[in-house]
Amino acid sequence: MKYISTRGQVEAQGFIDTVLMGLADDGGLMIPAEIPHITPETLKEWSKLSYKELFLQIFALYTNQEIPDEDLKNMVDKSYASFRDSEITPVNKIDDSLYILELFHGPTFAFKDVALQFMGEFYSYVSKKQNKIIHILGATSGDTGAAAIQGVRGKEGIKICILHPHNKVSKVQELQMTTVDDQNVLNLSVKGNFDDCQKIIKDQFADLEFKSKHNLRAINSINFLRILAQTVYYFYAYFQIEQGDQPKKVNISVPSGNFGNIFSGFLAKKMGLPIHKLIIATNENNILERFVKTGEYKPGDFKSTHSPSMDIQVASNFERYLYYFLDQDAAKVSAIMKKFQDDGKIVFNAEDLVRVQADFVAYGASNEQCLELISKYKDNSDYLLDPHTACGIAAYEAYNGEEEICISFATAHPAKFNEAIEQCDIKQEFPAEIKNLFSKSQHQLVIDHNKEDIVRELEAFYEK
Repeated sequence: MKYISTRGQVEAQGFIDTVLMGLADDGGLMIPAEIPHITPETLKEWSKLSYKELFLQIFALYTNQEIPDEDLKNMVDKSYASFRDSEITPVNKIDDSLYILELFHGPTFAFKDVALQFMGEFYSYVSKKQNKIIHILGATSGDTGAAAIQGVRGKEGIKICILHPHNKVSKVQELQMTTVDDQNVLNLSVKGNFDDCQKIIKDQFADLEFKSKHNLRAINSINFLRILAQTVYYFYAYFQIEQGDQPKKVNISVPSGNFGNIFSGFLAKKMGLPIHKLIIATNENNILERFVKTGEYKPGDFKSTHSPSMDIQVASNFERYLYYFLDQDAAKVSAIMKKFQDDGKIVFNAEDLVRVQADFVAYGASNEQCLELISKYKDNSDYLLDPHTACGIAAYEAYNGEEEICISFATAHPAKFNEAIEQCDIKQEFPAEIKNLFSKSQHQLVIDHNKEDIVRELEAFYEK
C-alpha cells in the first residue's frame, strides 16, 4: 500500500511517512493509492470481533507491516484504556428504526478521542523510534484540541500547540484545553473564527521550510490517520444492528463540519461496507447541505450556533471526496482547487449533481430545531442529545425511509454543551471529570488574528 496526494505532485509514500507528512507537500491531501475491498465473507468474520480486534484488522490493510503487530496492539490497548465503556463505541437502540452510536466515552467526552488517543500513542512511538522531537500544530472548533492535548500531554518528545477561536467554543471545551498546565502544551485563543485558525494552520504546513525546520506534524483530519481510525466505528456500528430474518437497508447520519467524519464513512462504503445512505447533518453553517442540494460549494456568512464544533464554512476534507468524484484525476483536482482559491466557489453542473446525490444526502438543522429535538427525545425516549447529535437526529428524521434503519452518531456528551441544554429547561448531572474543570486555573494566550504574531509565538514555543 502506497499513499499519494490528491494533487499528484508528491512521490508515493509509505504509511508512517504519510502520517508524518500530514498535509501533502504539494498542498493536497494524502490518500491511499488503492482502496482495499472487503468481501462479504470477510465482513461476516469481522462482525464477531471486538472493537480493538476490528481496529487491528482494518489497520493491517493499510500499514504495509511498517509497524510490528505487537507494537500496534500495544498502541491500541493504551489508546483505549481510558475509555469509560468496554465496547469503546457502544450502540444504543432508541426504537426499531433508530440506533445511536455513542462516540463520547473517551477522556474528553467527544468522538475526536477515538482517533486522537491513538494518534498520541502513534506520535510518541515514532518519536522514540526516530529519536526526534515532534511539534504538533492544530486548529480546533472545540473538540479536536481537547482530545489531541489529552492524547499527548506530558509525553516525552512531543510539543503541541492548538489554535481555537476566542469565545466561540463552549465553556467546557475551553476548560478542557486551557486547564492543562503541562509544559509541552500551548493554547492560543485567536480572535476570529475556526476558518481563520484553520487557514493559518494550512499556511504553516504549506511553508515547507517552516514545516521542516520545526518537524511539524498535523492532528487535524487533514491527516489520513484520523480518517482511517474513524472508519473502524462505521464497521463496528453496522455489525451491532439487530437485523432479524429480513435485513433492512442501513443508513448512517453524521454531524459534519470539516467533512472528515463523513469521509471516513465514504471510505468504509468504498471498502465494501453496505451502507445505504450516507446522511450529512449540518447546522446553519450549511455549506455541505447547499453543495449536495444545489451543486454549489461556496462559503456563506459565518453563524455562531448551539453546535459550535460544526461552525465551519470551509471543509478541509472536501478535497478528498473531490478526488474520487473526479475519477482520481489529480490534475483536475489541482485545477478546481486553484479555481476555488481564486473565485471562492466550485459549481457542479446538473449531471454532476446527480452523481453527488448518489453518494450523499444532506440536511441543515436550525438552532430552534436543534433545541426542539433535544426536548423531544428527552421527553419521549429519556435520551439526552447534545446539540451536534440533535442535528444528526434532524437529518435522520428528514431522510430515513420506510424499511430502513439509521445509525445516528452521538459525537459528544451533552455535558460539553450545557449552554444549549439549559435553554431546553433540562438540568443535567455533570460527570465528575467535567465538574472538576470549573475549579481549575486556565492557561492560554489570547491573541489577535494576525499570522505574524501567531508564528512568532509558535517559534518561541518550539524553540524552548
